[in-house]
Amino acid sequence: MPALPKQPLIYEINTWAWLGELSRRHRHPVTLASVPREEWEAVAAFGFDAVWLMGVWQRSPAGTRRARSLDPLLEQCRAILPDFTPADIQGSPYCVRDYTVDERLGGPEGLRLARAALARCGLGLILDFVPNHVAMDHDWVDERPEFLIQGDAADFTRAPEEFFRSGDRIFAFGRDPNYPPWTDVAQLNAFHPGLRDAAAGALLGIAGQCDGVRCDMSILLINRIFRKTWGSRAGREPRREYWVDVIGAVRDRRPDFTFIAEAYWDLERELQQQGFDYCYDKRLYDRLLHEPAEAVRLHLSGDPDDQHRLLRFIENHDEPRAASVFGSTKGAAAAVVVATLPGARLFHDGQLEGRKVRLPVQLGRQPGEAPDPVIRAFYLKLLHAVRDARFRDGEWSLCEISGWPDNESFRNLLSWRWVRADRRHLIVANLSARRSQARVRMPGVELTGRTWRLRDLLSGEEYERYGDEMTDPGLFVDLPPWGYHVLEF
Repeated sequence: MPALPKQPLIYEINTWAWLGELSRRHRHPVTLASVPREEWEAVAAFGFDAVWLMGVWQRSPAGTRRARSLDPLLEQCRAILPDFTPADIQGSPYCVRDYTVDERLGGPEGLRLARAALARCGLGLILDFVPNHVAMDHDWVDERPEFLIQGDAADFTRAPEEFFRSGDRIFAFGRDPNYPPWTDVAQLNAFHPGLRDAAAGALLGIAGQCDGVRCDMSILLINRIFRKTWGSRAGREPRREYWVDVIGAVRDRRPDFTFIAEAYWDLERELQQQGFDYCYDKRLYDRLLHEPAEAVRLHLSGDPDDQHRLLRFIENHDEPRAASVFGSTKGAAAAVVVATLPGARLFHDGQLEGRKVRLPVQLGRQPGEAPDPVIRAFYLKLLHAVRDARFRDGEWSLCEISGWPDNESFRNLLSWRWVRADRRHLIVANLSARRSQARVRMPGVELTGRTWRLRDLLSGEEYERYGDEMTDPGLFVDLPPWGYHVLEF
């Protein structure tokens, strides 16, 4: 399988729940080894470039037992599944016991067969890497304790919610400094040189099974953040960054391997500089959900090179379902935005059907939800419109938008263009609940001296416009609430 294309379309699958649903639909057990060909073909038909199989690694039995004892999680699962039992909890996919595919999902051979089937459909494969922590029953806890952050008896007595005992040693639970510790995992020491070598070895093993990795909570491994979180417990700070060392070791062997960072706190550029191909654009997600169009426009006005190395989404396993928080009309406008911007584009299993129930990652079964045919038809058109190279290899830039003294509604609109050879595309979206008008000018695009036919790739409507007018004062656009155009010239 060749390297993933630039700015890929990625489809995230919650592997455990998805295989369970396939088993019920086909009325026999389905693992990664036996996924019917038509299921992979159905994913490929949307135009995706890669599948992220989230949660394939061997989960911790100790972590699963702990998850099944957590009252808030049990209450949440009962609200989702009327016939819920604790056996439906399979443990967290980010409480990794070993980077070997869980036998209940098909084991290593199942993954090999699934990858071959994906390749036949033209799809790459992305898997998880969890750099910050391991399961409490991971082999390193007993065999390589120096790889972990340790405490002492006083720590365990003072803060039992932050430390745990294993044998005669005290270890720290894994954590994000802004939240309580994750009490099913042990914290790795990102400053330990042996740990960095071991992490690179684990990643090379993963790289032999896929085309890229999504690295969980990548920000926590940045030197200054790790030092602030763990202080003297981590020991001496290395001169080089964790990701520079680890990504570099993998790139020496797999220069085409794709690294995706789960990134927050406006640290995307820093992680890009440390070697990541794409970083989560959580700021865009938050602005699309909560802020006006002008805030989104400001966000997109940054360095164009950085824009091409962000991963855009309006849903993933950590966020609420898009259909539940955006709704159908606002959600469609937001989806048009993320699908037509530069960078990688991520879509989540169930998003394309309008599912509204978000599963806790520990839950291995999902409720039945009738697909929304309108949402599914919309995504089919949208993904077919953006799947080709014109939205991947072309030149992208924001467009100029203006209005009139007595009409400020142009501030509700966003617009950008893509140009590749003689092909031109213009995207305009109304990110408001009111009808809005504007003049849109496409910088650096020669339109004068002829009439242009503009076809909307989503609605199918066609328009004829004079190039001189589109150049100055600009193309007149009138969009309903949450309306949009994806225009091909």
